[in-house]
Amino acid sequence: MKLKSFLPVLVCMISFFATIVPAQAAMSNKEIQAAVAGMSESQKQARAEQIKLRVEEIKNMDKSQLTSEERKELRAEMKMMRKEAKAIGGGGIYISLAGVLIIILVLILIL
Repeated sequence: MKLKSFLPVLVCMISFFATIVPAQAAMSNKEIQAAVAGMSESQKQARAEQIKLRVEEIKNMDKSQLTSEERKELRAEMKMMRKEAKAIGGGGIYISLAGVLIIILVLILIL
């Protein structure tokens, strides 16, 4: 009888404690874009320079002495910096092929 009542309790305990939560959850793209949107241009330039310096530091690092966990952390950091750099420099003008053709036709008609 004790085993029958003990087993469900044990299963519940294991299921509650078996979840693994990372120490630092990665920021989503929306969170990164929101953080970048709140920055001034000088802050964006300074952050971009910090990212460049950190990337160079990581590239020059001797990775053969690192453990696999440290390498995973470096890869995660690089991904986050890549997303943030893309958000900082983001934007640009995208013109579709149809838009380009219309612009060319208008220019031909004008000239």
